[in-house]
Amino acid sequence: MTELKEALSFRFGTTPDTPPETIGDTSFLEKLATRRSHRRFKPEAPSLELVRMLSAVALSAPSKSDLQARDIVIVTDAEKRRRIATEVVGQAWLENTPVILVFLGNNKRQRQIHQWRDKPFENDHLDAFFNPAVDAGIAMQAFVDAAESMGLGCCPISGIRNNCPLVNELLDLPPHVFPVVGLGVGWPSQEGHISARLPLEATVHVDSFSDDNIEDLVTAYDDRRYAIHHPDTQRQEARFGRVEKYTWSEDKARQYASPERADFGAYIRSKGFKLD
Repeated sequence: MTELKEALSFRFGTTPDTPPETIGDTSFLEKLATRRSHRRFKPEAPSLELVRMLSAVALSAPSKSDLQARDIVIVTDAEKRRRIATEVVGQAWLENTPVILVFLGNNKRQRQIHQWRDKPFENDHLDAFFNPAVDAGIAMQAFVDAAESMGLGCCPISGIRNNCPLVNELLDLPPHVFPVVGLGVGWPSQEGHISARLPLEATVHVDSFSDDNIEDLVTAYDDRRYAIHHPDTQRQEARFGRVEKYTWSEDKARQYASPERADFGAYIRSKGFKLD
């Protein structure tokens, strides 16, 4: 328990109260509390057999109403991986990533079941898109937990949605099947660093939501995170200049000061979804 509390204290700045329940082995919780993303990998790739086994574990995760509306594409083709790295995501580290996975939302299978069983599909609205997207996210996190338990490193890739039409082409995605998130996987070549998180006072609520004192909490978090780790590069320097103390909130404000994936809604509609 001591190691877990120390890990959580480092991550959040404070230590949660000790629960009254008797807790045995906390090694798994410690591993989750100290996880980090990896973007530097050894050249040797994990075997396809291992990746498929981890995919099976990931797809054992919860699914809304057992609809199982999520799939995984393991991208082994070198040219497809190159194009995803350069033409879709646009991040150099991904070019040297041994394995790229794409987690898909799949509402096509549900619609097929309705055809096979001669039943009307009466849920052709936003939920038909939202449920598969959430299911895919759950599966991605389950894959990360499983992979990291084997010593692999992972990094989620939201940039897989930067160029959905090209992903559509590369992965042969039919209507009602869409990319939710990518994942870079490999044997890490560096330890990486643990990212401090917003304090629990800002993000964990009991009985009702509250963001009282949120500005003060974010400011204090900025200071704590900056003291632990801060990037050398700053977003959009030509537009916003370079500041002496480049904090988390400054970085996020700069990131969302420019449009990202503004065409995603149109893409989802082109896949046959109604977002009412």
